[in-house]
Amino acid sequence: MDQTEFINRLQQGIVVGDGAMGTMLYSHGAFLNTCFDELCLTRPDLIAGIHAEYVATGCDFIETNSFGANRFKLAHFGLADKVEAINTAAAEIAKKAAGDTVLVAGSVGPTGTNNPNPDDELAASLAEAFCEQTKALADSGVDFLLLETFTSTAELRIAVDAAAETALPIIAQMTCNDQLETFFGTPIEKAIAEIASMDTVVAVGLNCSLGPSDMLEGLKRIRQVTDKPISIQPNAGLPRRVEGRTLYMCTPEYMAEYAKRFFENGGAIIGGCCGTTPSHIKEIIKTVRPLAKAMTARPAAVQISVKEEAPAGMEPVILKDKSSFGAKLAAGEPVACIELTPPRGVDANKVIDSARLCKEYGIDAINIPDGPRASARLSPLVTALKIEQAADIETILHICCRDKNLIGLQSDLLGIHAMGLRNVLLITGDPPKLGEYPDATGVFDLDSVALTKVVDGLNRGLDIARNELPQQLSLTVGVGANPVASELHREIERFKLKAQAGAEYAITQPVFDTEMFFEFAEANADCKLPFIAGIWPFTSYKNAEFMANEVPGVVVPKTLLKRMSKATTREDGRKIGIEIAREMIETLMPHVAGFAVSAPFGNVKIALAALGKLGIEEL
Repeated sequence: MDQTEFINRLQQGIVVGDGAMGTMLYSHGAFLNTCFDELCLTRPDLIAGIHAEYVATGCDFIETNSFGANRFKLAHFGLADKVEAINTAAAEIAKKAAGDTVLVAGSVGPTGTNNPNPDDELAASLAEAFCEQTKALADSGVDFLLLETFTSTAELRIAVDAAAETALPIIAQMTCNDQLETFFGTPIEKAIAEIASMDTVVAVGLNCSLGPSDMLEGLKRIRQVTDKPISIQPNAGLPRRVEGRTLYMCTPEYMAEYAKRFFENGGAIIGGCCGTTPSHIKEIIKTVRPLAKAMTARPAAVQISVKEEAPAGMEPVILKDKSSFGAKLAAGEPVACIELTPPRGVDANKVIDSARLCKEYGIDAINIPDGPRASARLSPLVTALKIEQAADIETILHICCRDKNLIGLQSDLLGIHAMGLRNVLLITGDPPKLGEYPDATGVFDLDSVALTKVVDGLNRGLDIARNELPQQLSLTVGVGANPVASELHREIERFKLKAQAGAEYAITQPVFDTEMFFEFAEANADCKLPFIAGIWPFTSYKNAEFMANEVPGVVVPKTLLKRMSKATTREDGRKIGIEIAREMIETLMPHVAGFAVSAPFGNVKIALAALGKLGIEEL
């Protein structure tokens, strides 16, 4: 494969590697005192089989079984003269297993000398050893070199200089302790900054020693000292002895959750080290690939033919003339909307009855989500239309970028207006992995910023290609906002882009931390968009835990979890949850345009009680 292929993939998005080799060999019966590298010569079938398991996960690269195949470590087994043979075999086995689409990384580990300041004689010996190993790997056709688990910056620098003679791309990784220092006491950010300064290194990172949680903290630190791509390969937690066996306890799902956080915090290369298996890597891929596609979706990725002299379009209808909901927003009057999820089947009577009750209690609009948590339900468009026709209350229809291409999205927007619906909320959407159909694919031709531009154009009588339409649309343009996003600077930047693209109001994720909301609102004060604060009334401690741990974009303070834990009955859980929601509303009311309250599990009375429309005793 072309030596530039790794660089190309790195520039295009997330790159996912394989997991542990030693763990897999141990699970297949290899003794711990075996020279695992020599198995490339004595048990090539075993090594090939493990590679094949990782290739089957869909990873982007696998590592050669050559981590300890340098003359220093092989000497412990009397194999110092087998360096070239072992590394050549390791590369050939991996390349055969990888086929034409998966890349092969030449794995190079430290020598085990553990010297932070090698003298000239030792430095020369180290350089010779690394030259010998990396040349054998390069000559056998690996696509790039992965220098990993180094404890000494001095030794890693020597290894990088030796590997540079191959002209292959180099990833340089260090390991650290739970204090985020190298094993010689250097803060990991200082050590990585030194390695990242080497021109021949294309990416830097961390691997081994730490589990996902500590590794995330390390990632956040090193991201501050380098602009180079960052590689993160944690262990599957810390090892435990269970009935005489050494086991790593992190589940694939747990590792995948942290892989998502790695990506959100700037990780470009993600894989696993000790304890990780093909099951872990498969879950990681299912999680980060859709996220990467969703978060990097840009309208420029879709080729649209635009006239050289595109018309300016019509003057858009002003907000107060678009809908009753828009009129209240424009007048600065407080608004209240309640989110009702479309039914799983075709019977919409229950959700219509709930909408009628909302109308009776003076609610302004019904929020209709589009495939929340990537679930499949009755079309939100059909649900919204039925509600407006049968319950005589306006809806705010969520439009999601996940499931349709730009042509389908434009057709839907035209249809929405033609049927008399006027309020939309534009969102990128949850990746399919987060829902019940993890093997479904996301489209993401556009993201929410690009879709906002599309709707703004339609409101001016221009289609996506800036062709004039016979009539302009008059849709209120709402967008989402997440005041507690893990990459808050990115969320603030994107929110400003949404405002510039034509957004007229924003509905936030459920707010449980009012201080974080105020900070977010302050950072976006120049956008001058009215915020409608999302409110979720807890129904139980279990429900609060679920929101805290499994719903993307939500942060629940521990103080609230502690309050909810005091509920001993279902009634107690609802009461405390409603009390918390009311407190949020009271605190936020002077600072927001209104509230978007969710109806947990479809129980609209809980939402009405949170808004003070019903007493708790009326539930």
